[in-house]
Amino acid sequence: MLERDYQAHLIKVLRLRFPGCLILKNDSSYLQGILDLTILYKDRWAMLEVKVSEKARRQPNQEYYVRMLNEMSYASFVYPENEEEVLDGLQRTFEPRGLTRLSERQ
Repeated sequence: MLERDYQAHLIKVLRLRFPGCLILKNDSSYLQGILDLTILYKDRWAMLEVKVSEKARRQPNQEYYVRMLNEMSYASFVYPENEEEVLDGLQRTFEPRGLTRLSERQ
């Protein structure tokens, strides 16, 4: 699978899981290493760097931006092997503050 194909799949999944979200594709030629996608959902945001696999090559500065942006809101590398984990992290980030999921209360 090519990265662009996985990214297209992921965007469809994000739109289904977070109805009404706005997904922006970022331009790494403008800011080298900036993550691929910005997701705006209600009053929250997150950024994702899409990789075709866990072992795919990372570009300079991508790890830096993932760490920095994750401290601000939520940012992560995402690839098929960790997709569900990342989607769960997005869900927690996008939930209204003060609410916990039923599964976390049990």
